[in-house]
Amino acid sequence: MFKRNQTHSLTYLSATSEFRGDLNVEGNLRVDGVIHGTVEVQGDMEISQTGLVEGPELRANNIIVHGVIKSKVIAEGRLTLSRTARLEGDVTAQSLDIEAGAFYVGHIATTDVKALPLASSAYPELVSRDEPLS
Repeated sequence: MFKRNQTHSLTYLSATSEFRGDLNVEGNLRVDGVIHGTVEVQGDMEISQTGLVEGPELRANNIIVHGVIKSKVIAEGRLTLSRTARLEGDVTAQSLDIEAGAFYVGHIATTDVKALPLASSAYPELVSRDEPLS
């Protein structure tokens, strides 16, 4: 997930660490520990099976979740929930991948503005019927 280059460093929170407050990270972030607060990551973020993020908002480019999030989540790119993930909160993401077994409670909104065609133009045979659909 993390691409190694000169502009994005990796910040790591170990499994025995706990952070309280607002966290702003310029590079990528991997969380094996616990964060209580708002998290803003300029790069990508991964939350391991031992990781927990709880707070008002979590924002990053791409987010991979193996652990627990109790927060509003904004992924500028892709949000991936693995089979061990637990997410409680509303999600806004460009794309969303949910593996079988993941737990999710909340609302989802996508940021891609590709609108579906109107039913009358996509399925004229259904709209022109006189009888109700059953």
